[in-house]
Formats: sequence, C-alpha cells, structure tokens
Amino acid sequence: MSKLIGAALPNIPWQDCPPGCREPVWRYSGNPIIQRDAIPTSNSIFNSAVAPFRGGFAGIFRCDSRAVEMNIHAGFSEDGLRWKISPQAIRFQGGGEAARYEYRYDPRVCRLEGRYYITWCNGYHGPTIGLGYTEDFQAFHQLENTFLPYNRNGVLFPRKIGGRYAMLSRPSDGGHTPFGDIFYSESPDLTYWGRHRFVMGTVPGNASAWQSLKVGPGPVPIETDLGWLLLYHGVINTCNGFVYRVGGALLDRDEPWKVLARSRFYLLGPQEPYECVGDVPNVTFPCAALTDAGTGRIAIYYGCADTVTGLAFTTVDRLVNYIQENNLLF
Repeated sequence: MSKLIGAALPNIPWQDCPPGCREPVWRYSGNPIIQRDAIPTSNSIFNSAVAPFRGGFAGIFRCDSRAVEMNIHAGFSEDGLRWKISPQAIRFQGGGEAARYEYRYDPRVCRLEGRYYITWCNGYHGPTIGLGYTEDFQAFHQLENTFLPYNRNGVLFPRKIGGRYAMLSRPSDGGHTPFGDIFYSESPDLTYWGRHRFVMGTVPGNASAWQSLKVGPGPVPIETDLGWLLLYHGVINTCNGFVYRVGGALLDRDEPWKVLARSRFYLLGPQEPYECVGDVPNVTFPCAALTDAGTGRIAIYYGCADTVTGLAFTTVDRLVNYIQENNLLF
C-alpha cells in the first residue's frame, strides 16, 4: 500500500473505474470537459493547469486564439468539471525585461508557501521557463525567467527539498524539438537556478519505443510515502508524425534526480476521437493532477490533440503498483 502525502480533497472530481477496466488510468465519460470554443475568441484550449482554491478550483489555461496567438487565461470551477474561463489573457505585474511578451503556453500551477506559482513556456528570444505567482487568481506577478533559452515544461516541486526550491524541466532547441530529456534544478530564492542534475532521458531501441524521441515533465510531482510520483509525456516519431503519450515514474524523495522505478508501458495514449483528431493529432499531454490524501484518488487533466481538455482518474495504489510491476529499470 502506498500513501499520498498532502491534504485531503474530499470534493476532488471523480468517477469510479468502469467494471472490467484493467488500465492504470481511466477516462472521464464526459470528456472533453473543456471544448475548443469555451471562450468567444479561442481556437483551442488545452495543456492547462488547475489547483484547489477556496472550496472549489482555479486554473490557468492555454487558450490559442482564432489568430492562433498562444496565451494563458485564468478560470474558475465549483466542481473541477465545468469551467468559466476569462476571455481576457492574464496581465502580469512586474517582470521587467522578462515580461516582454512574445508568447505564453503550457502552464503549470504549484501551491507553494501560501502562493500559487505559475510556470509556463515563455517567449524570450526563444522558449524558456517563465515564472510568476498569484494569491487570488485575479492579480498576477511575474518574476525573472528561470533559465536561458531554450527550455520547455518547467514544473516546480510543491515543497523545498534540502532547503532549496526545486524544478524539473526539459532543455530544448528553438524549433519543434526532435529531442528532450528531463533535468532537475535547485534555487535558494526562485531567481538563481543551478545544481542541475540529469533525471531521465529517452529510451533507445524497441524496449519502450513510445518514449524513444523525447520526454518531458507533466504535472507538479505528487509526493507519496515511497517517493515522488512523476507523470510525464513521452514521444515517438512515426510515419504519421509525433505521438504523445503519458508515462509514470517514481523518484527518490530526498534526491529526486534518482529514478526508483519507471514504467515500460505508457499509462494513457491517444485512442478516443478527441485525442486522435485535432490541430495536432495523436496527443495526450498531462499538465495537472489533483490528489486526495484521504482516499488516494488522483484526477489528471490533460491536453487532447492540442485542441481540447480531457480528464482521467486513477488511485495512488493503482498507479504505483503499475509502475513497479512494469519497471523499465529491471
């Protein structure tokens, strides 16, 4: 038995596992929960992040406009299923030079020391990791970019590790990166980042080909009594283009760059029409996970075909057992 470390969330969105389902995670029957036109000017809403907030839920959403401008918007929900998203993009205060807007996409939200910190892919002479915070999802403050270009998928840990802030990211290049590994970085103050450590990379050959091209961190790491549960995306290059699937790994609690277990099999992949057909076909891309320590339940928000937003469910026992039983490292 594995246990979630954290707070209870009795109102976590939830749907019981369908009878006979043997998959490690299962989809919400009402998917997609956010359609591409949920605000008047949007072309697509996907790869977004949510967090518990004041008895309900708040989120930061990637909304590509009908001009295909990439930006992030705030939204609120009472139940985590039905969302009201602001039609206006977030306007950050501060940030200085880093606040110069080129594009913003693929946000994550991390509750840390009383604030909600937001990381996203920020355009600054190429993609890098933007960092900001809010306390009420109304006023937003931008801090310095965390890394030099090029980098994508910056994800904070929800507490300090060894007395330092910690982040996972995927260094990249200026284009649609044909490579990618996951690295761990530390900071004393959320401004200066260093002590970079390799966490894990792609899997060459045929042993686990779904993650043979690139991998990148997904939601905020989930703390369990056995280690940090990391959901991530893995990519393969096929004759029909890239295919994005969801993987899972278990990282050491005190030294998270050490991988304890990593599933050879993917957890969730494009299968349903809304995952296979869209602006970018064949994508399941996880960006957020809600957890309830009281029941072990986990709700995963993921982008579908770079067009809409889906929701899937699992439990910590089911997920950790699956990763350990199909451990790529042994």
